[in-house]
Amino acid sequence: MSSLPVNVVPGVRLAAVAAGIRYKERDDLVLMELAEDSVAAAVFTQNAFCAAPVTVARQHLEKISPRYLLINSGNANAGTGDTGMAASYETCRLVAAATGVAMNQVLPFSTGVIGEDLPTDPFARSIPGLLSTLRQDGWQSAAAAIMTTDTVPKLASRSFTADGQKVTVTGMCKGSGMIRPDMATMLAFVATDARIDRTSLQQVLETAVQPSFNSITVDGDTSTNDACVLVATGQSGVDVADETTPAGQAFRQAVNEVCMALARAIVLDGEGATKLVEIFVEEAQSVQQARDVAYTVAHSPLVKTALFASDPNWGRILAAVGRAGVEDLDIGQVRIWLDDVCIVSGGGRDAAYTEAAGQAVMDKDAFTIRIALAQGQASTRILTCDLSYDYVKINAEYRT
Repeated sequence: MSSLPVNVVPGVRLAAVAAGIRYKERDDLVLMELAEDSVAAAVFTQNAFCAAPVTVARQHLEKISPRYLLINSGNANAGTGDTGMAASYETCRLVAAATGVAMNQVLPFSTGVIGEDLPTDPFARSIPGLLSTLRQDGWQSAAAAIMTTDTVPKLASRSFTADGQKVTVTGMCKGSGMIRPDMATMLAFVATDARIDRTSLQQVLETAVQPSFNSITVDGDTSTNDACVLVATGQSGVDVADETTPAGQAFRQAVNEVCMALARAIVLDGEGATKLVEIFVEEAQSVQQARDVAYTVAHSPLVKTALFASDPNWGRILAAVGRAGVEDLDIGQVRIWLDDVCIVSGGGRDAAYTEAAGQAVMDKDAFTIRIALAQGQASTRILTCDLSYDYVKINAEYRT
């Protein structure tokens, strides 16, 4: 497994072990330790069947700042009712008992198969080992341990200097399938040594997830376990709460860039994906209208399979735009491009379009579908991927 360069975050230590929760001979349990006086912000899935750890993490975060994040892969602990809630509480209790912190200072996170009870014995056996191997440079092993169908660990890091002091933002995430986040992503954990109050940190996170994790889709499915956490240890001493200061602006840019890089990595690693496609919708009446059109195109199985085949079947894109629910759409004014190649104008195929030009774009590994609605001034961008044979195979065999 190749290593991705990341900057450590003072005040954060991580460890990963093979607990045997589901996988054999690979790490599947992570502990992330936060320095005292750290603050945390989070956004969670809007799926009504949210997983037990999501409920518990929300409850704990409302009462006190966390000292530990506990993350397991292989079992989502979702759709498990009261048994699942008890298991999540127990995993928190185990960490609290071993460290001396309050139980609600532990936030649990899970990812993996839905509907199976989460065994707690592997946690009891593994927590001592996790505590004894915590280290500042544990990001790489932690990112690998939280993977499920991911093929690569996903990490991103940015640093800037303010008041002569270096400030770092580093994050990791997992996600490959069941991706159309409705808040953040499958699981994402971003940390910084900047100093900031919790209210401001929450605002920074909510702003950052909208154009990043909230603007990607692999298959249109919102997970039961989605969570994105941003923690600040304050150990650099650089206050970034005021967004009008140079430090505040640099911090927000760094967080945005880390989230964008992680979100892009998820789409690049979409289950079976071979192409990265940006869908840019402009001239819409509202951002929501633009997003409705973009997601209709992105979620069309016919469009996605054409992308996989590198087939410039522009009629599929046209049809998706037409059924996106845009009121009073003047199809004669709609224009659609593949990169800079105009494929639709005047209600049909652009007069200058050639199959060869469309094919040249579709043969690329990454390109843009641009759609102008002639409705207004709003626009949006989302990232998606194609739908391949491997996507069906991976998900058909997920539990075997």
